[in-house]
Amino acid sequence: MQTIMWLILNNLRIIFKNKKNVIMYICVPLIGILISFVAYGGSGKTVVQVGVVNNDQQIIANDTIKFLKGLDNVHVKEISNATASEKIAAGKLDCVITFHEGFSKSVRSGNPANIQISSIKGAQITSFIKSYLYNYIDNISAIGKVAKDDLNHFNQLYTNYQNASFKITSKTVSDSSKSENMTTYSLGFLIMIMLMAACNLSDIILKEKENRIYFRLLSTPVNARNYIISNIVVNMVIMTIQVLSTLFFMTVVFKIDIQIAFWQAAFVMILFALISVGISLMIVAFSNSTKSSNALQNLIVVPTVMISGCFWPIEIMPTSIQKIADFLPQRWTLETLTQLQKGISFGSLYLNFFILIAFAISFFLIAIYKFSRNSSTRNFV
Repeated sequence: MQTIMWLILNNLRIIFKNKKNVIMYICVPLIGILISFVAYGGSGKTVVQVGVVNNDQQIIANDTIKFLKGLDNVHVKEISNATASEKIAAGKLDCVITFHEGFSKSVRSGNPANIQISSIKGAQITSFIKSYLYNYIDNISAIGKVAKDDLNHFNQLYTNYQNASFKITSKTVSDSSKSENMTTYSLGFLIMIMLMAACNLSDIILKEKENRIYFRLLSTPVNARNYIISNIVVNMVIMTIQVLSTLFFMTVVFKIDIQIAFWQAAFVMILFALISVGISLMIVAFSNSTKSSNALQNLIVVPTVMISGCFWPIEIMPTSIQKIADFLPQRWTLETLTQLQKGISFGSLYLNFFILIAFAISFFLIAIYKFSRNSSTRNFV
């Protein structure tokens, strides 16, 4: 045990003595938070600028304009017909609603007409306005159909409608999708960094073999088993720091609501750290040099991270790719985090945790088997 502790402390001292390693292992994972924060961190509140041209100047038209002014996230400005096209073209207005002469009369008769909505931004803007405006006009039109030609009856019903005793109140509900996206893609970026960091740390084994340092160590009381265990512990220490620092910056510094408890997110990511170590040792076991290790790392890490949904929604990928992703630990890690964000209890996800542990055990067993069969050097285990 004393030998393992000496190896662990010695490796940590050598690694963090180089300031570049501090930046690579501690600071680089935070880049994912910055990217996600820029992409999804906007307030999401958009105010639609609406211009109104009132050529009708009747009670119904005037009340309709008042209704539009009372809508949330809509700023209404009355303009002249001569300046409407110019303001739309200049981008000062998102759309212009024109009430032509006879609008009020058509609504009162039960057949709304003489209204026009103009916009160069398309249905994205006009559909929002139409959904409110047309519903309001249809309600008044229904009153006109009931009253028919009886103007007094219409005025009575219309007045009662405008002065209705019931009131509708609205309450803004926070949109959790943005914080969920920021969490997913920040941790997705962290997953890639953890895999690359684990591979780089495990490459120390190959570098020390190439430099003959490994064999000189084995001539001392240090044996191969202690050497590998120390490398695993160093890997886990550094990646645990990565996980905790990333989650700290997400929740405390950037105020991102990750929708789950801090310790739950940390547990899942540290569990993936163990998987990353297993993958890195497996790559080292199948490599004869650092060059071949780097080639395997690029062949395994980047493609699997991309198709697992770490950078974009997995739903946009072909079905065949989605089926492949189901066999990758990155996908199961993100899926576990997503299920926790949906409110599923931690204990109910025992199958997910079992699968993640199975991935880790499988990779370690493959690495141990390959190391034990390697006849070109002394056995690692």
